[in-house]
Amino acid sequence: MRMMRREILGLGLSATMLPAMAQVAQGQPRLIERFAMQPETGWRFFTDNVMGGVSTGQLAFAQEDGQTHARMTGRVSTANRGGFIQMRLDLDNSPPEDSEGVRLIVRGNDQRYFVHLRTTGTVLPWQYYQVGFDVTRRWAEARLAFSAFRPASRLLRASLRPGSVTSVAVVAYGRDHDAEIDVREVGFF
Repeated sequence: MRMMRREILGLGLSATMLPAMAQVAQGQPRLIERFAMQPETGWRFFTDNVMGGVSTGQLAFAQEDGQTHARMTGRVSTANRGGFIQMRLDLDNSPPEDSEGVRLIVRGNDQRYFVHLRTTGTVLPWQYYQVGFDVTRRWAEARLAFSAFRPASRLLRASLRPGSVTSVAVVAYGRDHDAEIDVREVGFF
């Protein structure tokens, strides 16, 4: 670490960047959201109403044990060719090319949820890469490898390039059910 510190300082990087650089160098998760600084300004909530569906829901931010988290709740309905509610964050920067996947700290109502990634190649609203994960009533880490994400359109590349990711969404999707999911951290590993 001492040699790394000298090399980093020699590159003109500030000493305040050292903890973040050390975290990356040791393969630790790279946080993009911890819901600490006005998360309501970055996260967007929407439902299948944008395409005529009838799903309903909301996104709220709550505090528990000194930590803020997002809570998405609602009723997902496949009526009218719908079937989703989602919370999405547009990224300022794509994940580093050496990233292996998405990391979440989540809990919920013992259901299956999804992460949708949009990339520079997903132009149409129904284009994204998707992978599912299950939640329990206890906070737990979910690590979702980029290699597990599948394209939702035949017009997309078979596999996504991490450096092309432009947004991350947590989604209740594809079947009639009540959704309740809390998200405390979002990042990459």
